Formats: sequence, C-alpha cells, structure tokens
Amino acid sequence: MDEFTVGELPSDANHPSRKPVVPHRRPASGYEQDLWTYIARFLDGRSLVMLAASNKWFNNVIMQECIWKFTCLRDLQVHDPGHVAFSWSKLYGSVVDGSHSYIFRQQEKHIDWMRIGAFSFDSEVAFLCERMVNLPVKIPKQENIDDMLQSCGSCLLRKIKTGIWIAGTIYNLFDAQYATKKNVKVSNDNARTMQMLDARHIELFLSQGYQDGSWDYELVGSHEIKKTVRGAYGAIFDFKYLTSKSTAGIFDYKSWIGQPNDFQPKAIIALHAVAVNTNLQENQEAGVLIKYHAMRAGADGEVVSIRISQQLL
Repeated sequence: MDEFTVGELPSDANHPSRKPVVPHRRPASGYEQDLWTYIARFLDGRSLVMLAASNKWFNNVIMQECIWKFTCLRDLQVHDPGHVAFSWSKLYGSVVDGSHSYIFRQQEKHIDWMRIGAFSFDSEVAFLCERMVNLPVKIPKQENIDDMLQSCGSCLLRKIKTGIWIAGTIYNLFDAQYATKKNVKVSNDNARTMQMLDARHIELFLSQGYQDGSWDYELVGSHEIKKTVRGAYGAIFDFKYLTSKSTAGIFDYKSWIGQPNDFQPKAIIALHAVAVNTNLQENQEAGVLIKYHAMRAGADGEVVSIRISQQLL
C-alpha cells in the first residue's frame, strides 16, 4: 500500500474500481452472543427473564440451556446431576416460584411454608430418622420398616430417584392462636400436626403423574415416642454419605437448633442431607407420633417425594 499523510488521498482514490472502506462489524451471533452468554452467568433469574423479554435476539441468547443450567445449579448450590427429563429453564421456574405440594393438594391443611434448600441423592437409598442422634449412627439391620423404627427410630428407604431434591418444612395447625390469626379452619386431621419435613425431586411438579393425581403419598411406616420430648426432629440422608464430613454438621444439633424458649422451626441443609427441628412448649410435651410417607412414580416406580411428619399424642 502506498504511504500518504493524514488529510491526503492517494491519487487513484476516485478511480471507479476503488471501493470505499467500511468498518468491519462482527455478526450479532458471534462475539456479542458469547459476551452476553458470559454476562448472563452473573445475573439472577429475575434479571435473566427481564433481559430475555426485551427482544427476540436477547430471548434467543438468554434461553440457552447452558445459561439456565448454570443458574439453577449456582442458586441451589448443588452439583450437576447429569441427565434431566425437563429443560433447565422449566426446572428453575418450578423451584423458585414458591410452589410446594400443599398448593396443589390439601390447601385447607396448610398454614405456612419455609424453603430450606436443595440437596442431592447420589445413591438410591435414603436414611430417615426422627431422633437427635450422635455419630456413630446405629444402622438398622431389619428389612421391615416398622421393625426398624421400633428398634432404633430410624429406617432405610430404597429405590430413591437420584438427582437434585428440594426440601422445606410445612407448619400445620398445631397452634390454635396462630391458626386464628391466619384465619384458617382447624380440622381433626391437622389440628395436632406440628411439623412436616417435605422433600421432593426437582422434577416432581413437572411430571404428568403428579399433575394428574395418579401419583400420591403412601404411609410407609409410623412410630410413637410415648414420653416427654423437648422437640420434634426429622432428617433425610443420602445413605452413601451418612458418615461423611459433609453431613457431620447435622448431627451436631446443638449448633443449629433453637434455644429452649425459641419455638420457631430451625433447619439445616448439607450437600446430601437435610434436617428440621421444632422445640415444644411444656404443655405440648406428651409424646409424639411420627409418620413416614413416600410418593412413587407409579406403583413400582422410584421414590420421588418423602415426608416425615410429627403429631402430638
């Protein structure tokens, strides 16, 4: 190329064969998309939805599965479960919209709900317990769930659907004054239920079997504590990690339960376990009935939801 000074044009600048120089622009599908895909990793779900609604180009970029998968795993603080049956955007929506099983069914029994968090099942065996225990944990040897509960107050539940599970606690009508304040009618079924640990597979609410009502909870075992108890406790563990360091904090219950005069439910979540505890008032410490419920994906399907409930005797 010939050299020329600023302000000068080469002698052949006006020649018909010479085309004007146009600044190069990268296509919208190139660098810009990669940039916004990167930026999206730092946005919360609400911001992502607002950005996707701004125009078609942003919708195409933001609705990529990789973005919603990253957002879901980041916000839930769990590891990648591998294959999932639904899009990550739908999974994220079903997790953060505040839904729980009592919204879909038995609304009249529900007062309040507290989301605890998410944990993972890597194995297909769950360890359920309703007592404050310290390590080493007594592993039930019986195969019958009722025998397990009677012997050690804990049991193993098999054929668990692996992957991400969402946990919360449901408060029912155990407090008459609270029920009156909330203007909720007390029924015989729920008047004495004081706490429920509710855990579900992340895909449950999107599954046809749950939506059409063909999947339902079944009682798998119950156990009575016929003595004074200081609190209601329930815990769910991935059996594979029962004695790992990641779940040790749950057994250190003094570090997370409330003070004796604190009657608000307290919960703790770990990578592979969850637990909840509610202290009881003196006039309520007459014994507790514990029930274990499980929902399966069909008659012989995998367990997709677990409940541990406590009722005053």
